[in-house]
Amino acid sequence: MTDAQKAMSDKTVLQIKGLCVALAGRGGKQLLRDVDIEVKAGEITCVVGESGSGKSLTAYSVMGLLDPESLRCTAGEILLEDENVLTVTPRRLRELRATRMSLIFQEPMTALNPVERIGAQIEEVLEIHCSDDARTRRRRVLEMLEAVHLPDPQRIFDSYPHQLSGGQRQRVVICMALILNPKLLIADEPTTALDVSTQKQILALIRELQQKFNTAVLFITHDFGVVVDVADKVVVMNQGEVVETGSRDEILRSPRNDYTRMLVSSVPSLVPQSREAVTGDVVLSIKGLSKIFVRRRILRPSTVVEAAVDCDLTLHRREILGIVGQSGSGKSTLARCVIGLETPSAGRIVLAGEELVNARGNAFRERFRRIQMVFQDPYRSLNPRVRVGESIIEGPTNFGVPRAFAMERAKSLMELVGLPVSALDRFPHQFSGGQRQRISIARALIMEPEVLVADEAVSALDVSVQARILKLLESIREKTDVGLLFITHDLRVAAEICDRVIVMNKGRIVEHGSAEAVLVHPRDAYTRALIDAAPGRHWDFRNFRPL
Repeated sequence: MTDAQKAMSDKTVLQIKGLCVALAGRGGKQLLRDVDIEVKAGEITCVVGESGSGKSLTAYSVMGLLDPESLRCTAGEILLEDENVLTVTPRRLRELRATRMSLIFQEPMTALNPVERIGAQIEEVLEIHCSDDARTRRRRVLEMLEAVHLPDPQRIFDSYPHQLSGGQRQRVVICMALILNPKLLIADEPTTALDVSTQKQILALIRELQQKFNTAVLFITHDFGVVVDVADKVVVMNQGEVVETGSRDEILRSPRNDYTRMLVSSVPSLVPQSREAVTGDVVLSIKGLSKIFVRRRILRPSTVVEAAVDCDLTLHRREILGIVGQSGSGKSTLARCVIGLETPSAGRIVLAGEELVNARGNAFRERFRRIQMVFQDPYRSLNPRVRVGESIIEGPTNFGVPRAFAMERAKSLMELVGLPVSALDRFPHQFSGGQRQRISIARALIMEPEVLVADEAVSALDVSVQARILKLLESIREKTDVGLLFITHDLRVAAEICDRVIVMNKGRIVEHGSAEAVLVHPRDAYTRALIDAAPGRHWDFRNFRPL
């Protein structure tokens, strides 16, 4: 490193001093209190903490994205290269965005216009902030698409967001954020919903571009595996305050604060504990299941997608069977066939000895009581206008259970999932993400199912809430005899909770066995690649040391 490069790397790009944010109005509740964060050029500072700790609120304060009618900064400074963004004019703030600081949102589909081509959306950034002609703008966009390692940049330029995979859309958003070479990049949970292999690629890309352009990166995450792989410095937040700051190794090896120790030790190990094989009755059996989708297009040849091919599995009562693999591997398609949301193209599904594929009438209707699903996003699966109690009892009352009896059952389930009975009278928005997921689990259990399908049920939760939900699922399977089909892209979660694991790739089951056999001694090259891609795989979080 030259003297000039060293001097640049020592330059402070972002300095947050004593930042306080409160709800608007007299006596508004303080949401951030005396937050101090510093990010230097060429440095990645990870901000970690539970949901509601103030991570994203801090990021939006830096970008000037707070709603002035709801939130206000009551004290402190936010210095972007010595310019206080809290005191600049709205016009100057718009100039700073994209040119000096940029934000990568967690969900790229909410940041992209679904009815506008990718190239036009990226060009819009250049149109607003530069005076380049159309030809120059197009060239710069194509060069940036190539820089973020997107295949066939010209095709991506002409595509709509829905025509790209999740990882490709995230690369497009990164391209938009970096095309004007800002000094500060804020990444708000940019890899949360991605599978481990895509996540590895995105993290490597951010690190590569950060080093290439000497960008200061403020990386918000709840995934400590990501912290191991990318962080230079770590800031821990809790209830709107910074409780600990240090280098990555200081925080992970010897955290001083009790809250930090709790967070780090909540991260599941990638090495599963030895478990006795579950040998009870087989509750679900799948033989030769295949699902083929045919996409028919006007004036173009039809395309055939084999989403699931010749899949076999068995699930015992009280067993947790994990299904892992990349996005598009066929995990969710298999689950949708099991629950009845898709009709298999071939194969058999047998529930407790009863064939389901050709079920009709009452037998088909009964299937939706005997197999229940817990979705990834509990807020989207709960009606925001209906009280929680009414949502929970809707299923049994539709099957003829008296309302009073169903409500008594709902009250007992509230205790089972660790929520007060009074929660039944509240609306979904009045709960945290972890509490809403508990409500979704209660809504599934009230049907007294024989099989519970959990599709990425904990992927969007922070590590401490995730740990509590996993313990809840463990206790439920012991108390209810339910068989649990657990779909996840997080291998740590699979190692923590699953008795057996199935690995899927391109619609096929490529490996299956006990969790210990698959995750510790994988036979298939694809399984080994998944494990190698897991962030922080060489770190033992519970014992605060490398493996």
